[in-house]
Amino acid sequence: MLNKVILMGRLTRDPELRHTQSDIPVASFTLAVDRGYSRRDDSQQQTADFVNIVAWRNTAEFVSKWFSKGQLVAVSGRLQVRNYKDRDGNNRTATEVVADECFFAESKRDGASGAAAFSPFGEPPAPSNVGLNAVSSGSDFEELVGDDGELPF
Repeated sequence: MLNKVILMGRLTRDPELRHTQSDIPVASFTLAVDRGYSRRDDSQQQTADFVNIVAWRNTAEFVSKWFSKGQLVAVSGRLQVRNYKDRDGNNRTATEVVADECFFAESKRDGASGAAAFSPFGEPPAPSNVGLNAVSSGSDFEELVGDDGELPF
């Protein structure tokens, strides 16, 4: 069986971080994902799907710290459908994506595509800042000078 979802879209609101009773972090957010379709007269119509995303543990903490409303992000995970009863006792169904990995899909500075990502199995990758205050040491490697703060990319 295969259950894999990959989405890219913009956050409709800042992620909401909560903790379970056993103190496990969980973040929820919604992605607006563009979807174009053709009409009968062959004109293109643009619309969006609003997909609920849930992230757990380290991924939840990362998302709540670094993602914000309007940001373009990519999410890789699995589709989950669950049934529950609301406060009034009515049966409800929730469809959401459980995020395994969350990626920055654009640079924070200029909106260009980026490649920084977070996986729950490790820390975010080190940034590639070649050319940023670089000092040549005569080898194939360059020493970086300066402080980029706490940015994960």
